[in-house]
Amino acid sequence: MRFFEKYASLIPVLLIYAILFAIGISFPGMWQPVAFIMFYITLGQAFNIFLGLTGYVDFGYVAFLALGAYGMAIAVDNLGGANLGYGIILIGLLLAILMASILSVAVGAVALRLRGAYFAIATIGVNEGFRYFVEGARLWGGSEGIIISGDMRNIFGRETANFISTFVSDILVFIIAILAAIVTILIMNRRMGYALMAVREDEDAAKVMGINVTKYKVMAFITSASFAGLIGASAWTLKMTYVFPSDVFLITYTVEAIVIVMLGGAGTLMGPIVGGLIYGILKYYLSITLPGFQLLVLAPLLIVIVVAFPDGVVGALRRRLTGNVKKYLR
Repeated sequence: MRFFEKYASLIPVLLIYAILFAIGISFPGMWQPVAFIMFYITLGQAFNIFLGLTGYVDFGYVAFLALGAYGMAIAVDNLGGANLGYGIILIGLLLAILMASILSVAVGAVALRLRGAYFAIATIGVNEGFRYFVEGARLWGGSEGIIISGDMRNIFGRETANFISTFVSDILVFIIAILAAIVTILIMNRRMGYALMAVREDEDAAKVMGINVTKYKVMAFITSASFAGLIGASAWTLKMTYVFPSDVFLITYTVEAIVIVMLGGAGTLMGPIVGGLIYGILKYYLSITLPGFQLLVLAPLLIVIVVAFPDGVVGALRRRLTGNVKKYLR
């Protein structure tokens, strides 16, 4: 019974994913909108593991997506002739995790000793500095990037390559979202989650209580970065079949992740899902109905929602709900 109470909040999360998947495959023309919305939900979930649980705002988060995108591109570009079939995608995902994790360890070991605005500025510098390093040193193709569309056709054939970029890549995003939700709830129900909660509320008090705050912050940082790497490999490289540094290091993705987490409710399991749904639906349909003007409408709408729900939509709902329903909305 206690186990069910701890993990009951996973039920509505998985139900939402099942509904979105069913809508995508059941109604003609709906798969791309669903995939678009799922990208933002998954991005918010991955980012929430760090921002939501620690309160630290990482403006350089997109660098981990970029490294994941490069990891997949490097695997396909260099192992295309090894006749590995779908194994090359698995290698690309593992390399994406490895590259994003290595960068997160290097950045976290230094930047996580800073706080507040100093941490945010440092992470912006890491993102921009790494991008210009890739371009200036002509690393991984430099500003010309890596194009894998030809390699994908050679490895899988034209039809299968198209199937991977239009469907398999989106299925991987669904899987990453499910894994991120499971990891989030596991963290929240263990010592690490309680330690991070203490850090978020009062880091100095957490230190006095004997909590190794640096250790837990680095662990959350690496976990969140690893999921970002998987998103970059799947939702970018496999779907777009190219990686250009000017695109994958775009800080806009970090800003969107922050908006999604804060909109839904930082530090909650359901928050990034609600935030991703709201943001993704508004952005997709406003870009269709008001092409070129969607940001003029989207920004004020988001401001109104954030002002109306300072703790996020999920936070506002939790305050109004009581009894057994509340345990499903965590």
